[in-house]
Amino acid sequence: MGKDVIVACDFASAKETFSFLDKLGDVRPFVKIGMELYYAEGPSIVRELKRRGHKVFLDLKLHDIPTTVKKAMAVLSNLDVDICNLHAAGTKAMMQAAVEGLTRPDGSRPLLIAVTMLTSTDQEALEKDILIREPIDEVVMKYALNAKEAGLDGVVCSPLEAGKVHDTCGKDFITVTPGVRFAESSNDDQKRIMTPADAKKVGSDYIVVGRPITKADDPLAAYERCCRDFIG
Repeated sequence: MGKDVIVACDFASAKETFSFLDKLGDVRPFVKIGMELYYAEGPSIVRELKRRGHKVFLDLKLHDIPTTVKKAMAVLSNLDVDICNLHAAGTKAMMQAAVEGLTRPDGSRPLLIAVTMLTSTDQEALEKDILIREPIDEVVMKYALNAKEAGLDGVVCSPLEAGKVHDTCGKDFITVTPGVRFAESSNDDQKRIMTPADAKKVGSDYIVVGRPITKADDPLAAYERCCRDFIG
């Protein structure tokens, strides 16, 4: 499996998004579209990005009853995104229903991955806010195993957990890791982070990088640096 850098386009509008992407010239990075941008612009933002030659990770983190998630995934499958996701906390039944909904009549579908724990969640928050007492890495591994058993392709996890996810679920089970920063960058609200070079060492398959690229004085240079450090 090839590694790739996914650029988090966490913008409020299509105008801002394409203004940023135009700064990259002819480069067409893999991009992540999250809730803010998708809710602002709807499916048209995905269609335009695909038309321009970008791969798209649609990061909507579905979490609902199985029937609702199945129907929603059937809609998203028509957008021709490359990756979409849901919350592993929604149970195996929900994840299995998502796979069914996402699969097209010809048997094809985008990659489907499950969010294990958000990178803003640490052990203290896990115990105090969610009342889960087990160590966070054990929770992540359990959620990853549930996702694999439900037929998903991989998980979103901290880069700190990517290697163990592969040990637990196999090398072909995809790890998509946000929380990646250059050493000199601000951590912002993320607590479990790693540099691109270190994410490569621990076995991340995809890294998601936002502000270190999108807020850089020279976004193309920052993106190329990420690719050098992570892909080689």
